[in-house]
Amino acid sequence: MGQILARSLTSGRLWLAASLLGTSFLLATSLFATSASAQTGGEGLSPTLQAIKKAHTVRLGYRESSPPFSFLDQSGRPIGYSLELCEAIVEEIGVEVDDPNLKIDYVKVTSDDRIDAVLQNKIDLECGSTTANAERGKRVAFSPLMFVAGTKLMVPKASNVAGVTDLKGKTVVVTKGTTNEQAMHAADKKFSLGLNIVTASDHEQSYQMLAEGKADAFATDDILLFGLIARHKAQDKFRVTGDYLSYDPYGIMFRKGEPQLSALVERAFRKLGSNRDLVPLYNKWFTARLPTGERLNVPISLQLEEAFKAMDDSASANN
Repeated sequence: MGQILARSLTSGRLWLAASLLGTSFLLATSLFATSASAQTGGEGLSPTLQAIKKAHTVRLGYRESSPPFSFLDQSGRPIGYSLELCEAIVEEIGVEVDDPNLKIDYVKVTSDDRIDAVLQNKIDLECGSTTANAERGKRVAFSPLMFVAGTKLMVPKASNVAGVTDLKGKTVVVTKGTTNEQAMHAADKKFSLGLNIVTASDHEQSYQMLAEGKADAFATDDILLFGLIARHKAQDKFRVTGDYLSYDPYGIMFRKGEPQLSALVERAFRKLGSNRDLVPLYNKWFTARLPTGERLNVPISLQLEEAFKAMDDSASANN
């Protein structure tokens, strides 16, 4: 997450500042010209922004079954917390490329193909439930923190499983391409559990495997488990249990190596933070009733609340 760095000149360097005034003026003029050029013909924009300006369209990658981050409503329309954050970024893109009427093209992605969708230029922003870790950071870029989760287990209510060590010799389903898959293999090795770890293509299929008795537990981020239980109204059938098996900070994913795009994404988050919109947006999707009828009742964590406060650049926040 970026930080604002305050720079000040010492008295011994004031003469240097004065001597550079002329150069600074010329630089500012040049930057203004570059900005104007970017707004008209697209010159000076990063590759992603240039392509967006040319197509008048931003492609948002969405997930079908990652409530409340990214999922489908009753009419099959993509909705969710992550998508609202992405829509705020789209507004900022519109300002940057001087096109306030950008269209949004929603592109379905899965946990297995979402990173490739970014790398292969199939989407511009990935708006799902993606963990921003160091390994992925070598290939793609991420927005500031938008949520913190961790791997836990969903098991039938009648199950005697209370933690991962109770799964010795049992079958666990994970969604392919997730950090949870890695976490379960690590736990299997650490505790010599002899797990049968099977994969499904998305969270809904993983849930169905557990519901059909094809697995003894479903391992994924706790918030996604709560979301699936609420969506299926299955509070009397399943429960979430166990200690955290991983730490998973979520972010919006986009192409790496484009400082202009990265700065724009952070600027969108800071505008939301300074307008005090981040916490209400969180509450809309995590504590209030969802458009699909269910309610998660997951209050904001202290860690995430502090991260949102750090996004507040307003004068009152610095008083």
